[in-house]
Amino acid sequence: MSTYKIVDDAYGKSGVKLLHIKREGPVHSIRELEVNTQLTLSSKKDYTTGDNSDIVATDSQKNTVYLLAKKHGVNSPEEFAIILSRHFLNTYNHVLKVQVHIELYPWQRAEIDGKKHNHAFVFTPVAVRVCTVRMERNGVPVVESGLKDLRVLKTTQSAFVNFVADDYRSLPDASDRVFSTVITSRWVYSTTNVDYCKAWNTVKDSILSVFSGPADKGIFSPSVQNTLHLTEKLVLDSIPEINYIEMILPNKHYVNVDLSKFKNVGFAHNDTVLQPLDKPSGNIRAALTRTLPSKL
Repeated sequence: MSTYKIVDDAYGKSGVKLLHIKREGPVHSIRELEVNTQLTLSSKKDYTTGDNSDIVATDSQKNTVYLLAKKHGVNSPEEFAIILSRHFLNTYNHVLKVQVHIELYPWQRAEIDGKKHNHAFVFTPVAVRVCTVRMERNGVPVVESGLKDLRVLKTTQSAFVNFVADDYRSLPDASDRVFSTVITSRWVYSTTNVDYCKAWNTVKDSILSVFSGPADKGIFSPSVQNTLHLTEKLVLDSIPEINYIEMILPNKHYVNVDLSKFKNVGFAHNDTVLQPLDKPSGNIRAALTRTLPSKL
């Protein structure tokens, strides 16, 4: 007779949305979050026998998010996720581990006549900031930050040549092409003693710096892979508290429209009118971590 064992389980509340307003006299600051909580309990009886006596209802988890936001405020998504994780472990002895995932909506303070407004904000979706905190009983928080939906494009200083030439190849060498991608990245800290907001901005600035180069002359990219690697290396060089970073760079293709086929009105050469192509697309991913020096 076969026997079975639950090897992984968790439950929680998804999509808990909140806006926290910090009021300091006439100057207000906001954080709009979407929070997902996941708890793993010491008992599996809720699954195996239908006994709900250990379940912290997902509605209660939602209420906890709002109450702790009021009690502690929201300084950064990472710090708030740590607060939530510690609360669930400290309050419920039968909770073994917690995972909290948060997305921070990209609001920025409005500028009117060159001055930052006291209480007006503009939604500026350049990139979405995310974090995930995992914590087990008697353990320390493992903090992972990240960003997604950072879409970038440059019109030159990108090439892709000298790749495998065989019977299956149809793509020609491209010595100068449009380079565009939508960047997703996540990174893990080795400590919780971090200025998370500063670190997140440093990662974003590093990504843009390696992709773009100096404003007046740019920087050459021989491949998406090389740009990705140089970015990850710069992040680890710049932020010692990060010990692992992963990036995903899907190609967003733009190809020159062939205008030469229009006999009387066409153009023999065209590098100004391009067609965006959605699918299929290349997808490049790599992760970089620190290595310990070898012992002789």
